[in-house]
Amino acid sequence: MIHQRPEGTGWIEVICGSMFSGKTEELIRRLVRAKIAKQTVAIFKPDVDVRYHATRVVSHSGRDIESTVINVGAEIFEHLDDGVEVVGIDEAQFLDLDTVRVARKLAAEGRRVIVAGLDQDYRGLPFETMMHMMVEAEYVTKALAICMVCGNPAHRNQRLVEAAGRLVLGGADRYEARCRRCFQPNRAEPQPLFEDAAEE
Repeated sequence: MIHQRPEGTGWIEVICGSMFSGKTEELIRRLVRAKIAKQTVAIFKPDVDVRYHATRVVSHSGRDIESTVINVGAEIFEHLDDGVEVVGIDEAQFLDLDTVRVARKLAAEGRRVIVAGLDQDYRGLPFETMMHMMVEAEYVTKALAICMVCGNPAHRNQRLVEAAGRLVLGGADRYEARCRRCFQPNRAEPQPLFEDAAEE
């Protein structure tokens, strides 16, 4: 919850958490309120996220809003008019780390930037783009789901299917929200905390 808004400057808000925690729902809510206040809004989503719609940002509950599809964060500048006051970015964990620089520049230009995304992958390790975005942000909202095993507050993503790779798209057919106790991380192979560290 934002109690005091900056004046004369832009800022970054991050909405993070597990799947089924209402991140996209909250992003849409803030963007709709901005539109009601007659602010000019633009929203972007990564092109890999085609679970519910190719171009619209859609929450698990079915609420949706039109968006522009991008492959990397820098493409936002190609689609942004000078008059846009509020920029929304959904599923930012699917975008490159340069998206943090983009958000920083947008905020420096005086815009309000609202970023939503998963903070952890199915192993319980941080998504780098979201991790750095949270450090850059003035405001961070940690959304919690309900553990689908015991009903406790949940902040982890339990992958239910055997699949290779870090990014496997899916909804309730492939993932469950789990609490710390019920989460069973799949770490058959040792994984570096930061992928960049493994390349040095």
